[in-house]
Amino acid sequence: MEALKQVASWPAPRVAAAVLVRGADGSVRRVADVGDVTARFRLASVSKPLSGYAALLAVEEGAFALEDRAGPEGSTIRHLLAHASGLAFSGDGVLGRPGTRRIYSNTGFEELGRTLEAATGIEFAGYLHEAVFAPLGMTSSVLTSSPAYGVTATVDDLAAFVAELLAPRLLAPETFAAATSVAFPGLDGVLPGFGMQRPNDWGLGFELRGHKTPHWTGTTFSPATFGHFGQAGTFLWVDPAVGVGCVCLTDRDFGPWAAAVWPPFCDAVRAQAHAD
Repeated sequence: MEALKQVASWPAPRVAAAVLVRGADGSVRRVADVGDVTARFRLASVSKPLSGYAALLAVEEGAFALEDRAGPEGSTIRHLLAHASGLAFSGDGVLGRPGTRRIYSNTGFEELGRTLEAATGIEFAGYLHEAVFAPLGMTSSVLTSSPAYGVTATVDDLAAFVAELLAPRLLAPETFAAATSVAFPGLDGVLPGFGMQRPNDWGLGFELRGHKTPHWTGTTFSPATFGHFGQAGTFLWVDPAVGVGCVCLTDRDFGPWAAAVWPPFCDAVRAQAHAD
């Protein structure tokens, strides 16, 4: 794929990526990759969709419900997954009432992890492995610290997760639809690295493209696009309108370089994916 050649000019020592497409028959195939797709990278906040998926599977298994109390007074599992609990980015501070602002929060996902552990009696890392990594064959993925940012994985492994997002089989359709639809519509907030967004749409564990501008996925993506990026210079996205998904991992922290090169790269991948 011509678009993948762009990574050769990126100011990052290591870059690896993969592109997947969903066909008219619903099957998913990997159409292109670049770099060492077996090398392990620190995911940073790309850990959140993985941890969120585990929490949603716990909901389906009856460990807790989305409306169960978790986090600050008035907050629920749903609020934590959607960055709407009012918890600060880090620490124990509460910056707003639940459901009133989109406050991106590592603490919220750490609280989610503790709530899952209390409900299941299983350490979060073990639950994530058994619920998500093992069924998808993600043999190189491991959570070593916070559910918010502590996963290391390979492009090969995350390509398996993107394939799941293009054609879900672990989650029930209604749960997946809730995860990739706007939770608490109309909330404004800061999209890290891209400033205030009005609104700052979020699903359950996934950031939603919506009509945000600027945005790391570029300018051509449908509002239904969902995914996440991480401070480690990592991202994954799925645009269900065209049935295309991409994962890209680097070993240079996010900064102005990424905000400059990611959008044209993502636009080119989306445009070319079904041609390969």
